Amino acid sequence: MMLLLAGMANAQTARDLAGTWQGIFPFGKGHRVALKITKDGAQWSGVAYDLDSDSPSDGRQAIQMSLSGEEMRFGIPALGGNFDGKLSEDSASITGTWTQQGGQPQPVTLARAAGDGEWEIPKATAKMAANADPGWEVVTVKPTDPAANGASVGMQGREFVMTNRSVQTLLLIGYSVHPKQIVNGPEWIRTERWDIRGVPDVPGQPSVKQMQTLARKVLTERFGLVTHTEKRQMDVYALTVAKGGEKMTPSAADPNGVFDENDNENGGIRTMRTANISMPEFALVMKFFMDRPVVDQTGLAGRYDFQLKWTFDDSRVPPGSDAPPSLFTAIQEQLGLKLESTKAQTDVLVLDKVEHPSAN
Repeated sequence: MMLLLAGMANAQTARDLAGTWQGIFPFGKGHRVALKITKDGAQWSGVAYDLDSDSPSDGRQAIQMSLSGEEMRFGIPALGGNFDGKLSEDSASITGTWTQQGGQPQPVTLARAAGDGEWEIPKATAKMAANADPGWEVVTVKPTDPAANGASVGMQGREFVMTNRSVQTLLLIGYSVHPKQIVNGPEWIRTERWDIRGVPDVPGQPSVKQMQTLARKVLTERFGLVTHTEKRQMDVYALTVAKGGEKMTPSAADPNGVFDENDNENGGIRTMRTANISMPEFALVMKFFMDRPVVDQTGLAGRYDFQLKWTFDDSRVPPGSDAPPSLFTAIQEQLGLKLESTKAQTDVLVLDKVEHPSAN
């Protein structure tokens, strides 16, 4: 009887997932991901940290985590995929595959982290004082390399980084407007791409509003921007919750932190991955992809992690491929939200002056 009980205890230990796991995931040239797993009653839960991303200290919630015998599964919406693996007999490793949404399974092995071999998860950058009005300690602006792929906007530690984006993008960020709300802009603000890197003159990680302040100041100081606003009646999209409720994962990151958003396109298909994003911020991001302004009317106060994948150009999708739906359908099916057409009195941004940037 004692031997039987000891064997049962060892079997239970071998199926214990609690702790920190780490492995190389197939993002780009390979990203180190640390996964912290805990158990509450009978339910496993995890928080993943992409240590080679622009925001390594932000946790991404792992969902639908399960362990059945040796079989272990979970998904990470902010990283856009699912893991299926098998726990080793000694509970030291999990060998399996990572499947990106719409992609093929790729081999990934998770090892239980211990001692000196455990990867360090950076501490989050301290926040900028809430009442701070940041300017630039130093900022550089240069044309994007024509061979560059991908585009991004965000904070990397204390540094603001914008790559392969237009002046129009800065206007959308800085003034929370849609392209149709920009009046009198020359064509080059939409077609020419720029890389901007800068360090604010106030310590700490800026809030979204402070990032908008920084965007407006680089437009004024380096692009000579002068504007005024007017009111006009416009067609807009109202962002609401679809019947059945939202399908997004609540974020495990700092609720007072900044959001992370990256998007890429391949063969007429666009994939957007977000972490720690609020609905007003999502409405702001969607202005980059819609033909009219987006107004948040969801009433959702939380922050979320999710991946959104849609087809934006059917003519570029390979024949016979399992392509995702159009944007409107994808938002409803994948996020549990919907966009409805309506009219509203809306601010427009009139550009009185804008010019090519001054020298660094």
